[in-house]
Order: sequence, then structure tokens, then C-alpha cells
Amino acid sequence: MERYDIAIIGSGPAGLASAINAKTRNKSVIVFGSSDLSKKLTLAPVINNYLGFYGIRGAELQEKFKEHIDNMGIQIENVKVNNIYAMGEYFSIMTSKDTYEASKVILAMGMEHTKPLKGEDKFLGRGVGYCATCDAPLYKGKIVTIVGYNKEAESEANYLAELASKVYYVPRYKDEYQLVSAVEIVKDVPVEIVGDKKVEKLKLKSRELETDGVFVLKDSAPPEQLVPGLYVEDGHIKVNRKMETNIDGCYAAGDCTGKPYQYMKAVGEGQVAALNAVEKLYTKA
Repeated sequence: MERYDIAIIGSGPAGLASAINAKTRNKSVIVFGSSDLSKKLTLAPVINNYLGFYGIRGAELQEKFKEHIDNMGIQIENVKVNNIYAMGEYFSIMTSKDTYEASKVILAMGMEHTKPLKGEDKFLGRGVGYCATCDAPLYKGKIVTIVGYNKEAESEANYLAELASKVYYVPRYKDEYQLVSAVEIVKDVPVEIVGDKKVEKLKLKSRELETDGVFVLKDSAPPEQLVPGLYVEDGHIKVNRKMETNIDGCYAAGDCTGKPYQYMKAVGEGQVAALNAVEKLYTKA
């Protein structure tokens, strides 16, 4: 298996800045994110505080980013990262499709602004999960509910339907849903996950679903679930001036490290993270 020098989780301004700075220093880089780069950036109507690009629309700035990484030969792996494990000399990065290895990791997945469901934290590991394809074997012949926040959640629901006796799909977005007939779409608002020692029901605004498990599938899992042992403070990844986390070889940059949630701050932190990761690579070489 190929081992990359640096794996970057996130394709927003922080992640892309990390990638170009690491690539400039001839390091092998893999970036996990979206081919659309950054949803937040795309939706920005106008940006007036990004040096040199006064009055630019978010979509225009995103095109500039895309042109930059294309010219440098940086590609985006359009897959969701489910878990990252520190293995000593390297990190094992598990996605819904494959497993990758990297000597250093930079977390730049932005900030998930959707609040957890009531009961989500309480039942984590006791019926609540963030990766349906990872835990599917545990629910063979059982009832499962997926609360999906993006299109990618649909493929996980379809896969789960092959093993579970029943799959409910509660979409938190509007689209044409590409789901197999065995999956029941429930257009309602999730309110609370309830149970005794484990998940028993998902309360919705207008009904209740009896279920053995609930998968909450957002753009990214909570950082502390993504990287076991990662120190998170007030909902943000704790870093020092070098953008180092408490885990050796793991860095973080951008919105996930805290306010201000600004593009220029994210780009600067991405550069700092990459330069320090590269320096550590040279030190150990």
C-alpha cells in the first residue's frame, strides 16, 4: 500500500492551502473532500475581506482555487473519511471504500454547525453511529434509521437495506432521492433519540419510529469521533501555534480550530500546518 507523506481531510480553503504548500515542497499529498471543494464558499454572495479579490463572488473565488490546484496536479478524493487511527509511525485513514496510509495528517474539514440531536451523544456506541457501511453487519435482520444530511447518505442507506430487516431514511435536504424500494423515506423532523440502555426509538415531530439503531450522516463526523483521543475544547480542535493537535503528527487548520470563521484565517492556518508537517517529515528523514 502506498504511504503518502501528508493526508489532508477537507477541500476548503484550509485544506487546499495545506495541499499546495506541501506539494510545493515535493511531498506526496492526498486530499479527501468534495469535487465541489467547499459548499460554504460556493454560497457566499460576495467576499470583501480576501486580500486581492475585493468584491468577488464565492463561486468565482472557488474557480480560482480549482484552477490553482489543477495546475499543480492536486486531485480531490471524493470520499468520506470515517475514521483516522494513529499507528505510531503513520496514520491509517479509513473511508467508505478503501483504507489509506499517511505519515502526517492535517484536519481541515470545517465546522459542522448542525446541533447534535437530543440523545445523540448519550447513545453514541449504543445504537448511534456515524458510518452505516462500517457498522452494517451489527444490524443484520434489525431495524435501522438513517438521518441523512447529504446525497452521500443515500448510498449508505441502500447498502444497509441489504442486511437490515427495515431501513427508514429521514432526509434533512430536498432532492430527488435515489433509494432502493426497501428503504422507506420519512419526511419529518427528527427531535430526539430515546431508549433505556440502548437506542429504542427516534422521536420525530409528528411520529415515532421504533428502531434498533440510528445513523446520523453529516458531511463529517465529530472530530473526536473521527480521530480517537483527539482533544477538543468548546467544540473545536485544540491546537498550538504550529497547528499541532495533542496527537503527534496530526495537525488541524481552518474553521475546525475555532473562530474567526474567515477564509483568510483558514488559508493562513493551512499553510502553517503544512509547513510544520513538512518540517517534521524532514526531521525524521
